[in-house]
Amino acid sequence: MDLFAYSWAALRAAVADLPDEDFARPSGCTGWLVRDLVFHLVIDAQDVLITLATPTETPPTRDAATYWDVSASPPTGDDPFDALTVRLAAAYEEPRLLRYHLDDLGSAADRAAGLADPDLRVETQGEVLTVRDYLDAYVLEWALHHLDLVAHLPGVPGPAAEPLAHARRLLERIAGDPFPETLGDEAALRVGTGRRAPTEAESVALGTMAARLPLVLS
Repeated sequence: MDLFAYSWAALRAAVADLPDEDFARPSGCTGWLVRDLVFHLVIDAQDVLITLATPTETPPTRDAATYWDVSASPPTGDDPFDALTVRLAAAYEEPRLLRYHLDDLGSAADRAAGLADPDLRVETQGEVLTVRDYLDAYVLEWALHHLDLVAHLPGVPGPAAEPLAHARRLLERIAGDPFPETLGDEAALRVGTGRRAPTEAESVALGTMAARLPLVLS
């Protein structure tokens, strides 16, 4: 629960400090500029608020690892929802408006998460999780998108060590195997989710696991 707030605050702070010109630079998400990624974070914050306001008595159907749908096909940027994200992000015209919307909804999502009972069951996308597992899944979301944010912005600080390590452990649960220790947390997350190809040395270290990558999460 604490890592959700910590990683989310760090990601929002990184966006808040971006100069306007950085919003037009590429992000680590295929087909998306930084402004498109930031708008996606607005939608993420909205989803958190909706989910935390949708309690249920139904038993959990998923946990933090099984929350994710996994495929082996990296996104192309041509998905209709991805295209809609690009159009809506462009509609803001000025980065300050996008910053404001993320701060407004993002702060509300943070407060709602802090007030929620960790054992409460909530419904999202037809599935049921405890609040604890739902927010745990989002630590991975925040870590990956923080890496996406800084992918082409070398002067912007990336995610901290603790959220990266936590996200790596969750990705290993999703994969069903640990990544080799020679891969640092950031490399494991980027390579494991297809954000970059493994180097020759990393492919050797991954062994048979390399054939099962990437794990494309949605």
